[in-house]
Amino acid sequence: MTEDALDQMAILAGALPFLKRYDDQIVVVKYGGHAMGEEETALRFGRDIALLEQVGVNPVVVHGGGPQINAMLKRLDVKSTFVQGLRVTNAEMLDVVEMVLAGPVNKQVAEAITRNGAMAVGISGKDGGLVRARKVTRRMKDEATGEMREVDLGFVGEPETINPKILKLLIGAEIVPVVAPVGVGADGQTYNINADTVAGAIAGALEAERLLMLTDVRGVLGPDGALIPEMTVAEVRRGIAEGWISGGMIPKVETCIYAVERGVKGAVIVDGRVPHAVLLELFTDKGAGTLIRA
Repeated sequence: MTEDALDQMAILAGALPFLKRYDDQIVVVKYGGHAMGEEETALRFGRDIALLEQVGVNPVVVHGGGPQINAMLKRLDVKSTFVQGLRVTNAEMLDVVEMVLAGPVNKQVAEAITRNGAMAVGISGKDGGLVRARKVTRRMKDEATGEMREVDLGFVGEPETINPKILKLLIGAEIVPVVAPVGVGADGQTYNINADTVAGAIAGALEAERLLMLTDVRGVLGPDGALIPEMTVAEVRRGIAEGWISGGMIPKVETCIYAVERGVKGAVIVDGRVPHAVLLELFTDKGAGTLIRA
């Protein structure tokens, strides 16, 4: 046998215990807008998700689309403002957000998976009553007075309840659900929701084996700047309190904590730009990011 063939056999043999571990288990993958990258990156992601389904894993994809929304808003000359990482969303902007997320972005992700041999169907949180949302507000310090005040974010929401029935029906039919992070309130109002938050809520509702948060950072870095392969919830909270987990990493780890406390076996922050990051995380000993457990 050639050296390449022997290497391939060794890889397969090494992956076998992990294939058994994740057989028929649900893995929720949050596919970030910045991690989507170029076309080849998107196609590679599609191949990896298709492979998961083909080897017996049940993947559920929740995608973002911030860069794509920004590009469309720029074309339409609509300016965005953000509060604590959330896009302030008026009625005009909401139409654009829903059009982009539930339209081309959602269908492109589903098509990339289907093209590689698994059947994927794109839906939004509004379909089948999947994501019941409620309005979000944020408290911020007024720069003029120094006082804390409520900031109206417009039609920005957060998951209130998740009805996973439609997801379970698709999974049972060996179809990969691809979810756009748009939800609907009790009064029928549509809300723009952060994709990380939707992914964590869906993973918790499904009691998934893993939540993979694909983003554009390596994972959680320690005070020395080195990647931390694994952390407990208590260690994460200590890192936030001590200040070396800060900025945009805080909402990501908080989403992981939320999911883990609702029954997810482990949540991982991983760099989605790394080739085959999903497979490296699930099917190798070292993984590819930071795993957070209870």
